Parts: sequence; structure tokens; C-alpha cells
Amino acid sequence: MTTIPHSWIESANDGVTHFPLQNLPYGVFSTTGQGPRAGVAIGDFILDLAVLDGAGLLPPAVRGVFGGATLNAFIALGKPAWTETRQHLTRLLSAGDDTLRGKSALHEQALVPMAWATLHLPVDIPGYTDFYSSREHATNVGRMFRDPDNALLPNWLEIPIGYNGRASSVVVSGTALHRPKGQIKPPDAPRPVFAACRKLDYELEMAFIVGKPSALGEAISTADAPAHIFGMVILNDWSARDIQQWEYVPLGPFNSKGFGTSISPWVVTMDALEPFRRDNPVQSPEPLPYLRQPHGNAYDIALEVALRPEGAEHATTVCRTNFKAMYWTVAQQLAHHTVSGCNVRVGDLMGSGTISGTAPDAFGSLLESTRNGAEPLALDGGARRGFLEDGDEVVMTGWCQGDGYRVGFGEVSGKILPAN
Repeated sequence: MTTIPHSWIESANDGVTHFPLQNLPYGVFSTTGQGPRAGVAIGDFILDLAVLDGAGLLPPAVRGVFGGATLNAFIALGKPAWTETRQHLTRLLSAGDDTLRGKSALHEQALVPMAWATLHLPVDIPGYTDFYSSREHATNVGRMFRDPDNALLPNWLEIPIGYNGRASSVVVSGTALHRPKGQIKPPDAPRPVFAACRKLDYELEMAFIVGKPSALGEAISTADAPAHIFGMVILNDWSARDIQQWEYVPLGPFNSKGFGTSISPWVVTMDALEPFRRDNPVQSPEPLPYLRQPHGNAYDIALEVALRPEGAEHATTVCRTNFKAMYWTVAQQLAHHTVSGCNVRVGDLMGSGTISGTAPDAFGSLLESTRNGAEPLALDGGARRGFLEDGDEVVMTGWCQGDGYRVGFGEVSGKILPAN
């Protein structure tokens, strides 16, 4: 029987917390009277890394990087510093280690109850790219809007399709967003109208954060991609479907996506995700040489979406799916993004695209699960939804299931406010 490493922080050992000793994700938080600084989630607490730094309890390589309002300075140190810091914090928090536990005053100062903290956007994001990497999602959309018998466009099985999004409107979980306005073309109208979105949707995605930059003209190979990826978050790429339908030809989404993208506040490192790396789905035709992978880059991450109308006592789970089925992997996405010579920077955010399974209850958007609003979902309490209404709250969560523990991402939530 395998012995599961435990922490001296009891809430990290219950088997269901998203933040056991095996995880230790990074985030940025503030408390009353103290501004934003970096922390690590452990059970029901946040380990204040600025306090540890001040006490001389961090490796010399990372001294002075945790007192700011973003993680960028730490991330920029590179993978050896990430791994060393993770190993160091694991030792400090492990059962039987009294380095921190044995210093009661420091212990109380360094461990902040999560309920006391406000969580912030964890990184400064120079650029945001959104991919379209779920074969099931692309097939569902293609069947609805193009040819049911030829749902995928000819390039989809050859290229990790993506577009450059708007980094300035990426927000942290809990940020409410106003229903967007834009041009909408009713089917029976000769010209578009300017109106508030009538088909507002969520998109369940994961995203990775670039941790090592590349130079202009430099391509990152699939073999080297892991050294360039710091960690992952859950991403909700809110989508105004009716605005999108009118604007996306010929250059793709614009106003329909740029009004807001939400991410979870805790960045789970690739080291924490390593035990859950799996073989990739079979790709046919075989990708071109620059997209071939020397090992598996799929990750077994269970994902759920819940929807709660305003005033409802409970949320209804409307989607359960898994990230491991994504056709194009994070390594292939980064390799394709840079193969032209496009440089990437520390903090760049790369969304996976909507994650869908094969069954209706595994579809990662209302567009799919309601067939563009034609078959509304029945929610607990009697409400029905074709698309999102004002006051609706969407909550996404995800985790990797280990043997007696979970490596989780917490959640990303957002509420829809009326058009401004």
C-alpha cells in the first residue's frame, strides 16, 4: 500500500481538498491592511511567501521576488528555480518538519486563512491566444453551422487552429461582467442592428502560462515546450454567439470575445501535474514533423461546469468532461504558435479552446448542449436556459484524481450583469 505524503496542516490531508501537499499552486492575494503578494495554497490556508522570504526561509535564488502584485518575477527565473522552490516548500509543509511549524509567531504570521484573503489576477499577461483544439467541440459546431457530413474544415486535422485574443480583459475569478453590446444580424433583417447580446455563452477551457520567453525568429519544439510552460489555470472564454456569428467572417472573433475572459486564481505547476500526464489521443493523419511529440502531453483533468440563476438556492451541474481527450496538446500549441518566428513572453496566456466530450452532458458550451438555444437545459428548481440570462452565475472547477488525494485548480466563477 502506497503511503501518501501528509502535511502538518490538517486541512491539506482530507483527500478532497484541491490543495494538498502534492499540489502547492501559486497565486497572488491581499488581506486587510496588506497589499498584494504571492502565496501558495495549502488546505484551507495560504502560505505567505513574502513572510517566508523576510524570515530567510526561501532558497537564495528566489529571494525578493514574492513581494509584488504578480508572479512574473518568480516565473521569469526559469524551471530550475520553480522546481527547487516547490521541493523546498514541500519539505517545510511536510509532517514532521518543524522549521516553520516550530516557530509559533512566524507560523501564525505566514499561514493566512483563505477565508480572510482577496485573490487577484496572478500574472501580468502580455498576450493572450485562444486555440480550438477539441475535436468533439469543433465537430459539434461544424455540424450545426456548416455541413453535418463534413463538420471539420480541411485544415483542422493539420493545424492547431488559434487566434490572438485580448489580454487586457482577462479577469480573475469572481469578477462580474456586463452583457456585451455589438452588431447583431437578425435572420430576417436586411442590415445588422446594434443591441445587447441575446445569445451569451460560456466556454469551458484550460490555459497554460508561458514561463520562459523566446526570441523573435526562434521556434520552440514540442520536445522543448515543457521548459517554457510554468503552469495551468481553468479559463472561461465568455462568448457572445450572435455578435460572433455576424463578425467572424472573414477574420474571426473580435467584439464577441474581447469583453471578458475569466481565469482561476491559482496556477497549478506542471511539476504538480506531471503524475497525471497521459498518452496523446491518436492523430490521423500523422502531424507534420514539427508537431510530432516525443512523449505524451495529454493531462487527466476532470472538469465540471455549474450554472446558478440569480436567487436560486443551488447551482446545477451542466457539464462533466475531461481535458485528456483534447486532440491538440499544449506542446503542439506552443510549437505551432512559434514556428513562424513569433516570440512569446513570460506571462503569456494560451487557452485550449472549448473542451467537450462525446455525450451531451460533456459539452463545454451552451451552444452545443442546447443546440444553439433550440433545446434549452432544465435546471434544478424549474428554470430553463438556452443561453445565459442576467444574474446567472457560472462556476467551473477541475482536478486531477490521485490515490487518496486531489491536485485541484479551485474554481473560476463569474456573474452576468445587465448591459451597461
